[in-house]
Amino acid sequence: MRDLVPLSALLLLLLPPGAPPAMGQEDVARAELRELREIAEISRKVLVPMRDGVGLSTTIYRPKTGDPVPTVFVRTPYNFNWYREGELNRRIIRDAMEWVSDGYALVVQNERGRYFSEGTWDILGPPLTDGYDALSWIEEQPWSNGRVGTLGCSSSAEWQMGLASLDHPAHAAMVPQGFGAGVGEVGGFHEQGNWYRGGARQMLFYTWLYGVQRMHRPTFADDLTREERVRVSRFWDLAPDSPEVDWEEALWHLPVEDILENVRGPHGIFADPKPVATGGRMIARAPDDPAWHEGGLYHEGMGFGVPSLWLMSWYDVSISPNLALFNHVRSAADDPEVRRNQHALVAPVTHCAFERATEETVVGERSVGDARFDYRRMIHGWFDYWLKGEESAVVDTMPRVRFYTMGENRWQTSAEWPPEDTEMVPYYLASGEQGANSLFGDGRLTPDGPGATPDADSLTYDPDNPVPSLGGNVCCIGGAIDAGSFDQRPVESRQDVLVFSTAPLEEAVEVSGTIEITLFVSSDAPDTDFTVKLVDVHPDGTAYNLVETIQRARYREGYDREAFMEEGRVYELEVSPMSTSNTFAEGHRIRIEVSSSNFPRFTRNLNTGGENWSESGGVTARNAVHHSEEHPSRIVLPVVRR
Repeated sequence: MRDLVPLSALLLLLLPPGAPPAMGQEDVARAELRELREIAEISRKVLVPMRDGVGLSTTIYRPKTGDPVPTVFVRTPYNFNWYREGELNRRIIRDAMEWVSDGYALVVQNERGRYFSEGTWDILGPPLTDGYDALSWIEEQPWSNGRVGTLGCSSSAEWQMGLASLDHPAHAAMVPQGFGAGVGEVGGFHEQGNWYRGGARQMLFYTWLYGVQRMHRPTFADDLTREERVRVSRFWDLAPDSPEVDWEEALWHLPVEDILENVRGPHGIFADPKPVATGGRMIARAPDDPAWHEGGLYHEGMGFGVPSLWLMSWYDVSISPNLALFNHVRSAADDPEVRRNQHALVAPVTHCAFERATEETVVGERSVGDARFDYRRMIHGWFDYWLKGEESAVVDTMPRVRFYTMGENRWQTSAEWPPEDTEMVPYYLASGEQGANSLFGDGRLTPDGPGATPDADSLTYDPDNPVPSLGGNVCCIGGAIDAGSFDQRPVESRQDVLVFSTAPLEEAVEVSGTIEITLFVSSDAPDTDFTVKLVDVHPDGTAYNLVETIQRARYREGYDREAFMEEGRVYELEVSPMSTSNTFAEGHRIRIEVSSSNFPRFTRNLNTGGENWSESGGVTARNAVHHSEEHPSRIVLPVVRR
């Protein structure tokens, strides 16, 4: 295999192209394009027909050979033109060079309604059949060997699960990365493509849709030739500059349904009252809205027919439902071969940042050591095996699960997730006379039960003064939050944050798996939220966040109903689970934070019991977390006994 370029070039359409090459690089880019043209047949702006007559704009790069070749297929909502503001985009050219040099055709396609593709766009590019029709078209081409692998991260990955449910005979393998926004309902999670977590809305899509919906699209005459489309695309400004938005400020706006309008953004599928392909504006949908089943999301009742190599990140937005989907496919796929050929890798990085790991990888403020990995060799070996039929040492020796354990800062392997020899160990919430309010209280986390402690700790949650997000498992939120691990002491200094910590550990504790949380809670509001964050506290007091979650109280009985709270009653709340792999070293402390907000990571609960998204103001809630023999609030950690 020839020398391969970095994954940042390999996954050409993961994110919108960046700035054009700096001055002086244009000649280099043109030389690379000439080199590509020497080995590749290039067909740009091909309109691949869908079953309803809509054409999707597609570019094909294939080796100059008379022999049929396998295909790597990338589908994206982003602009993959060679040109940005009149200059060549080297990333796209180098990506095509890599795959063609390795004997593959690379097919890149815009989703329906994006840029030069026809039709009307909706998130994940429905209808679901578009991906199926594209595979059929590729399979029928004289240059195709009939085997196609799908590849991509983020928006280029999220549609792949829906396609895999259709089990197209040409869909031989896939490599989805950072794919959480394609997961609907699976393994107890009702995230509906990262729109929800525990029934609370996540805010990342508000900023993402602002940028994605601001797009100029050309309108062509029906008789315009492909060559004329190519010429037009050379000069068309398809990505006009969007006005600068201070999202740290903009996300405070109420009502939530008007956030985009307030920054002069298009309503689009976010809040347009007119119905769209998947059932109307997204902001108004409840977690169980039937519209979530009409688009491109994957739900666990659907089939699955494709061998898959799943790439995930500990500091990505949806690591828990991603792992739940991996486990679901391993157990529920109809074909035994498909069940056997599911592999997962989890890296200690943020969204789609796999190749950004270095010899000294820092995620936020925390060093996680040398987290590098040869993704290029792994991905090519995977496709060589499934698309070319070649023997592959990569596939033959690939573990079922490869995951990075922070704290120890090393890669580990396992035959399953959670790893073998994992024991679920409960740690109970407790406090003393001072109470658990803030870092300066005396909240305790103990495996021995709450003991003789006060029955509860209380906090006052004011939606006008929410707990600010500080790092975390998040992406794509317009700079309002920096993803990753940061010292949480500024947050833990607040009185509306309950802090529960173990004593310094006498020996290291590895926590690898899915973390369960049970809280017994009460409130004087009909509805409120409870947030949980897992933290690794170093001997010097530095408190690094690992993972966080939230649960909206009204959905404690299920996401298909609302059950409001009565003042004076205590309710059992199963909080949406969390997942991580971290070794808490000797002398460190395990800590959880409990509060009622984490903003703007999640929308604020206005505590009224109303719709929230259409309300312009809220009320203060006085909330309590109970911990006694009768109400044993606890977190259950997957402790690996090696």
